[in-house]
Amino acid sequence: MFPRVILKGTMIKKSQQKKRTSPSNYKERFFVLDTQDLKYSERRPGKKPMLKGCIELSRIKCVEIVCTDVPIPCSFKYPFQVFHDSHYLYIFAPDNDCRQRWVRALKEETKYNNLVAKYHPNFWMEGKWRCCQQTEKLAAGCHVYDPEGCASKKPLPQLPDPETELQDLGQQWVIALQDYTAIGDDDLSLQKDQEYLLINSSHSDWWSVQDDRGCSGFVPCTYVAEKYGNNFERFEWYNKHINRGGAEDLLMKEGKEGAFMVRDSRHAGVYTVSVFTKAPGSNGEKNPRVKHYQIRQTETGRRAFYLAEKYLFSTIPELIHYHQHNAAGLITRLRHPVSQGIRCSQEAADLSKDQWEIVPEELNLGQELGSGQFGLVLEGRWRETRVAVKMIREECMSDDEFKEEAKVMMKLSHCKLVQLYGVCTQRSPMCLVFEFMENGCLSDYLRERKGRLSQNVMLGMCLDVSEGMSYLENSNFIHRDLAARNCLVSSDNEVKVSDFGMTRFVLDDQYTSSHGSKFPVKWSAPEVIKYSKFSSKSDVWSFGVLMWEVYNEGRLPYENRSNSEVVESLNKGLRLLKPRFAQDSVYVLMEWCWKEKPEDRPSFALLLHELASISDLTTS
Repeated sequence: MFPRVILKGTMIKKSQQKKRTSPSNYKERFFVLDTQDLKYSERRPGKKPMLKGCIELSRIKCVEIVCTDVPIPCSFKYPFQVFHDSHYLYIFAPDNDCRQRWVRALKEETKYNNLVAKYHPNFWMEGKWRCCQQTEKLAAGCHVYDPEGCASKKPLPQLPDPETELQDLGQQWVIALQDYTAIGDDDLSLQKDQEYLLINSSHSDWWSVQDDRGCSGFVPCTYVAEKYGNNFERFEWYNKHINRGGAEDLLMKEGKEGAFMVRDSRHAGVYTVSVFTKAPGSNGEKNPRVKHYQIRQTETGRRAFYLAEKYLFSTIPELIHYHQHNAAGLITRLRHPVSQGIRCSQEAADLSKDQWEIVPEELNLGQELGSGQFGLVLEGRWRETRVAVKMIREECMSDDEFKEEAKVMMKLSHCKLVQLYGVCTQRSPMCLVFEFMENGCLSDYLRERKGRLSQNVMLGMCLDVSEGMSYLENSNFIHRDLAARNCLVSSDNEVKVSDFGMTRFVLDDQYTSSHGSKFPVKWSAPEVIKYSKFSSKSDVWSFGVLMWEVYNEGRLPYENRSNSEVVESLNKGLRLLKPRFAQDSVYVLMEWCWKEKPEDRPSFALLLHELASISDLTTS
């Protein structure tokens, strides 16, 4: 008798990381649940799906939603977990209804199994359970597992007494600093910049709010800010009783680029942002110092706060949240909040202690492969695996900047991105260890095979890059240095995006570089050249230039022109000419990437769709 299919659909799975050092990755899979197994397959255009995994239902010990406040680095934002044998499979559904259907169905099919008594409601990350901080992956859970229940709820404070609510607050409003997805039935989803009525704020971590439809629920208190108020004590960046000198002493002692705090000014009701920087002075040498910026208010119209006049915010927490990810006129981004008595460095993950740290003795270095902005790239062997090792020049990047780049790389995992295997901080110079790409950088690959690449191969290269960039776009990352030289080619001629040294995580799809930032003019959009404003749409412009490089077999764009001549041509509306090997439909996409206004350019998701359509036409 054949098993009966119960559910099927497309979701995203995360690597089970059975090996301690294996990188996280998120892959789209087609899941099928029947009365015997949970299977998932890779769909391949024009080919039969390839089975990638099969879990017997009888081996499943727990199925539950994952309650977490960490950013979800893939496009599906609703995780649930399947614990089987000694492995955890994390699956990400496109919406909460879909997640509930799968959890209910799996629980129903496994409720008579040999189940766990307790489970972990949060992720296993960075060598520990986020819910209970246990460092053994197979440690007993910390919450009672209910095999009959639909989905567990995050433990929340008791509902406040209605009479107390009305006496407490009255009509007080808050603004969402960022999106929040409701996890339990008592939660309420937040949408960034939307206003909510504050019902109760008596709990230290969870506040009760109501949206404009009358729906109410709990939200993390640090995700919202009072529209009219100055209750900052719950934010780690606020230091109430510290003067200018004390702030300078504390930040200089911290000594980390972008270390900052918000403090009371001498004038009542006025606040100052103090930030540490090592930015070079007028003589070009590093100049460690603390800069102070008074938070100002607009004098006319609606009340708004600002540090740089073009960037106005309704509340101070909104302003700080924005500048933590965007310098926007400041000497540096507000990177590391510092509090009195609490060293910021204690909060940052120590890379030498987590699963990404590579033991120096396990890493053997070989010949030089090339050099980049931050140092040499060497071939190497790590545990019998051929790798590329990016050495960091000590004078080019501080320890903190290195760790920041590593953290960025660790958040990103896709088959069209060069994968980071780990970091080595216990040797000098420190280094990043990547997967080895046998055919080197794309620009050299194109030049070496000049005259031997078909249009279909060139189109496939552009498809590869657009797929990787679409993932970055969906994950709210911008690359800032996309070019053929920063893409690598594998042994089977697959192209992957590399070099994320300039990548930034952005909240509003925009990054304004701090003073003195350099960028490659011939790959840069007009708004980057004029205002140093980067976004996914400036990456799209660079992708258009990369397509031009591919279809010109590695030729440099504007190769006989200086940077100033290129800027002059762009200001006149001139663009790169159509490459000889590019179909008209491909050049139309290039021109679309080079629209003057960022909002007129396509997204990477749309570019990927259009390139795939061209590919379908050429292969049919």
